[in-house]
Amino acid sequence: QVQLVESGGGLVQAGGSLRLSCVDSGRTFTNYAMGWFRQAPGKEREFVAAINRSDSAIAYGDSARGDSGEGRFRISRVDAKNTVYLEMNSLKPEDTAIYHCAAGPFSTVVDDYDYWGQGTQVTVSS
Repeated sequence: QVQLVESGGGLVQAGGSLRLSCVDSGRTFTNYAMGWFRQAPGKEREFVAAINRSDSAIAYGDSARGDSGEGRFRISRVDAKNTVYLEMNSLKPEDTAIYHCAAGPFSTVVDDYDYWGQGTQVTVSS
């Protein structure tokens, strides 16, 4: 059974960085692609990044890119630790949200994922 627990959120100033972690306490981590989504108050849950089972494919949402299209976020996974990471750089106040990890098929669609963590709060001050 998949049980996901996120950590690493917190309060950071604009321009700062955070690294989120998501650990699967079950024994099926390698069976799933992993995704990161975020939800700000009053908004729908939004795709951030996903990585497939074999670490051979990665997708990023628009929120993971800067104003010029450059990458701000990086997703990675370490199967030996049953952990997926989201490194976030150049953070902006609009990145403030609860960040959730999810396990399922490799997808950018919220409803495609089977398992969800409770989330970790990220707050970016201006």
